[in-house]
Amino acid sequence: MSYNTERLKALADKLDEKIAQKRAVSLSVSDSMPAPKNEKAKEHPDAATPVPPPEEEPAAVSPTIDKESDAIRQDNIRRVNTLYESLKIYEKCPDFSTIFLYKAMNLSGISLKEEDFATVREGKYVQVIAITYEPDANGKKKAKNISLGYFGRGETIEPVMKNKIIEFVLRWRYEKAFQNLTHYKDLLSKLETPQTLF
Repeated sequence: MSYNTERLKALADKLDEKIAQKRAVSLSVSDSMPAPKNEKAKEHPDAATPVPPPEEEPAAVSPTIDKESDAIRQDNIRRVNTLYESLKIYEKCPDFSTIFLYKAMNLSGISLKEEDFATVREGKYVQVIAITYEPDANGKKKAKNISLGYFGRGETIEPVMKNKIIEFVLRWRYEKAFQNLTHYKDLLSKLETPQTLF
């Protein structure tokens, strides 16, 4: 594996780790319910020794975590924008602000699987493919593939270009993961209010 491929693999691993950390923080925040505090230790009815007061509430998640993840997220979006320009994705998607409206993004011709990460598929053409869901004639949603970038046969792509293509897809997915976490965090926060959803 080349040095650049190893760096991309490390980036993919780091992105997965950050996503897992963000999920853990989101879940721990939603799971923590404040317990009422006792002013004094209560006497246990069957014993002469007092029952210790309940443990202190867990400290709220530090706002610096959100600030840190926001900074990471903004850096990621800036890098996606740079790659968007460099790979000329704007030719198929002229407005960068709409790039994250797609439901998913895949890469054909180059593997993103753990076991053969960044391996070019022999005889395959490399494309960045965005996926949307659109209703068919019966109103059922069907997946639609949109090519955002065509880069020719995998064997002819320069290593630097290959790495940029992989990085673009990984960083797009990273931002999409942040958006999904925000969505679920918002839904969970609705359950924390005393009102019912319906």
